[in-house]
Amino acid sequence: MSDNTQIMPGLVVLFGSGETTPSGRKIFEHVFRQLPPQPRVAILETPAGFELNSAQVAGRVADFLRQRMKNYQPQIDIVAARKLGTPNSPDNPEVIAPLWEADMVFMGPGSPSYATRQLQGSLAWQIIQARHRLGMSVTLASAATVAVGKYAIPVYEIYKVGEDIHWKEGLNLLGAYELPVVFVPHWNNNDGGEELDTSRCFMGKARFEPLLEMLPDGIAVVGIDEQTGLLLDLLNGVCRVVGRDGISLIRGGRGRRFLSGETFAMTEMGDFEYPEPSKDLSLEVWEQAISAKDILDEPAAPPAKIVELVEKRESARAQKEWEIADDIREQIRNLGWQVMDTEEGPELEKVKSISKK
Repeated sequence: MSDNTQIMPGLVVLFGSGETTPSGRKIFEHVFRQLPPQPRVAILETPAGFELNSAQVAGRVADFLRQRMKNYQPQIDIVAARKLGTPNSPDNPEVIAPLWEADMVFMGPGSPSYATRQLQGSLAWQIIQARHRLGMSVTLASAATVAVGKYAIPVYEIYKVGEDIHWKEGLNLLGAYELPVVFVPHWNNNDGGEELDTSRCFMGKARFEPLLEMLPDGIAVVGIDEQTGLLLDLLNGVCRVVGRDGISLIRGGRGRRFLSGETFAMTEMGDFEYPEPSKDLSLEVWEQAISAKDILDEPAAPPAKIVELVEKRESARAQKEWEIADDIREQIRNLGWQVMDTEEGPELEKVKSISKK
């Protein structure tokens, strides 16, 4: 198969914190509006895979999405890719199978260091990158937000264990787009009160300044405030701040603030250019991702419930009950199908995406 597929990257959404709060709901709304109807959502346990309750950690996010995003009728799979070399490995094709069909993948709390160690070079991470380049949204919070940067702060090791300040290699999600970026959630955290500076993802300003000096030239640092999100629209080269507060962008010794509702160009973080579609990916994974997309894009036959609603609508139209007919049409639309009236009768078409609001 030739490598000439045009990439159409999905959103990358980065939470500063609060993914299961009212602010988080509003941020998720921005994502779900751009997903197909009844979107398939894969929630990875990996960042918390070392914890005995990692399934519950992922499950809380799943419950939140089922309840708060119920208008979108998400189909949620929890992907128990916890640890390499075990049955629940990020390399186990059966465990990570939902990634091939996901419209959105979510990763959240846990340890950035653990997440990068388990995912770097794994089959799961290869699939996520390939599927993202073909339109899947990638939504990240807390530890996962840290882990996907060019470099990652080992938060627990420094803040809890007392290791000297240092960086670890990150998963570098945006590296293929010539965007060497470091992400720092919990930027304005104040859990420590007046006694302890816990901003900059619990590093505090005193530790974060020398951390900045350790970074190579050309690295952009993006600090994301609590209960705030950054939407990276790689397709259009635009970043948008959403949620409660704002983000801080540091590059070349210059710092800038962007508040909720503001946008800025992707080039503020680096050169930004599209990669060759399969750059840094296994050719086998890339070809399988293309095949999966082709299958997902194939038109599906309408389910019996939709057919029944169409028949009810036709009956209402025959009796000139236009308001009832319009209501049924809207029901059909909400279930992911569009009714088109033709001389030969009603025709159905699967709605491919929900328009932006």
